[in-house]
Amino acid sequence: MMNFESLQALPPDEALQEFLKCCGSVRWAEAMVQLRQYASSIDALTLLGDAMWWSLEPSDWLEAFHSHPKIGQKKAATEVSSQSKQWSGQEQAGVQIATQETLDSLVQLNQDYEQKFGFIFIVFATGKSAAEMLELLRERLSNEPDAELRIASAEQAKITEIRLKKLVH
Repeated sequence: MMNFESLQALPPDEALQEFLKCCGSVRWAEAMVQLRQYASSIDALTLLGDAMWWSLEPSDWLEAFHSHPKIGQKKAATEVSSQSKQWSGQEQAGVQIATQETLDSLVQLNQDYEQKFGFIFIVFATGKSAAEMLELLRERLSNEPDAELRIASAEQAKITEIRLKKLVH
C-alpha cells in the first residue's frame, strides 16, 4: 500500500495500474491519473473518482463489472491484479461461512440475474453475510434492466470508494 503523496508522485503508467485495482474501467482509471493532480487529500480524490464514475458511459460501467468475480466465486471475467483479487475475497468474506443451500441459491440466482440483465450481480459486499447478499439478489432480480444498471453502478461506486481508501492509507 502507499500513502497519498506517493500515489500523486507515481509516473502515469504506474498510477494507471494502481487505479485499475480500484475500478476495472480503463476510462475511469485514465481520467483518475489526470485528475489526481487536483486532489489535495484522499477524500478529495474519492470525490473526484465518484464524479468521474458518474460521467462515464454504461459500456464503461460494464467493463468495470467484468473485473469482479460473481458473488461466491473467486475468478473475475477479466484478468485483475492480485491486490484486486485479495480485496474481492475480503469484501465477500460473508460467503465463506455460508451454508451449502445459500451457496447453491447464489449460483442459481447469479445465473438468472446475468441472463436477465447481461452482466453479473454487483453488490457492495463488505460487511454483508451471504444470506443478506442472497436477499438483495432476489430483490434486485425484479428490477427493470435500466434501473438495475444504475443500481449496480451505484454499488460499483461504493466499491471503488472503499478500494481507493484501501489503496491510499
